Amino acid sequence: MHLIRRNRILRQSPAIRAMVAETILKPSDFIAPLFITEGYGIKEEIPSMTGYYRRSVDFTVQEVKELWGLGIKSVLLFIKCKDELKDNKGTEALNPDGLMQRSIKAIKDACPEMVVMTDVALDPFSTYGHDGIVEGNEIVNDPTVEVLAKMSVSHAQAGADIVAPSDMMDGRILAIREALEQGGFTKTGIMAYSAKYASCFYGPFRDALDSAPGFGDKKTYQMDYANRREALKEVLMDVEEGADVVMVKPAMAYLDIIREVRDNVDVPVSAYHVSGEYAMIKAAAKMGWLDENKAIMESLTSIKRAGADLIATYFAKDAVKLING
Repeated sequence: MHLIRRNRILRQSPAIRAMVAETILKPSDFIAPLFITEGYGIKEEIPSMTGYYRRSVDFTVQEVKELWGLGIKSVLLFIKCKDELKDNKGTEALNPDGLMQRSIKAIKDACPEMVVMTDVALDPFSTYGHDGIVEGNEIVNDPTVEVLAKMSVSHAQAGADIVAPSDMMDGRILAIREALEQGGFTKTGIMAYSAKYASCFYGPFRDALDSAPGFGDKKTYQMDYANRREALKEVLMDVEEGADVVMVKPAMAYLDIIREVRDNVDVPVSAYHVSGEYAMIKAAAKMGWLDENKAIMESLTSIKRAGADLIATYFAKDAVKLING
């Protein structure tokens, strides 16, 4: 045979493959989600997320310092609210001395350069476990948006760099942007969960924060996983309303959506490699059915290859350690 082109030439050694690799993961690609609980000296493993923990603020600060030392530049904060502080109005979410606000301040004091992103939604604070205020059996949109805007300002006051509304209420990005502007927080960014699907892959996360819905489901506000065009509509609307970063969630089952979004917007695109996706890899690795480290790197590379500029993942620390060798 006399071939003009032999594609295998560029695959024949690790050095050549590395030289021509199209997609390269780096530590600053990752957003590390952190679960925070009340108390001191607490580090408790989440049963459905082997190797991942809820931490008190003091241990969270230690973790943030370690992440920064590894080269991870951003964290995304979630808090576990005490049951006695939950209601149907998001009252505790607006508490200037609440767990989220105290966590933001502690992290920024200890590691000022770390980009602190904060979850903006009512489900951790709701007696119903829903992302909005409940009236009858309905999750009402506009009253919820008013609270989300106030919540975002409260996070900005505490020192958050970027607020991340994860609720999927209509019009909340514009309301949050206007509230931040009116409050003088012109440097606070918005990472919108723009295409957040009603997915079965969130189960372990809800265990972590005790935030499962008390009735029904979240399908009246989170997206139908059968829809592609709707995702693009949601994303474009959020960009028009002032989102600085847009997100697709989950990631691995929605790589086509990530690519569609990346091809249609000029803002950074993030993707959330969610708890169920994490748990599946962990469970399969525990059974010896796949190599965990290889699965981590292949999965995260596929998300970046699809078009994600940023990846929120529970494997952030593991991945950086693998990248750094």
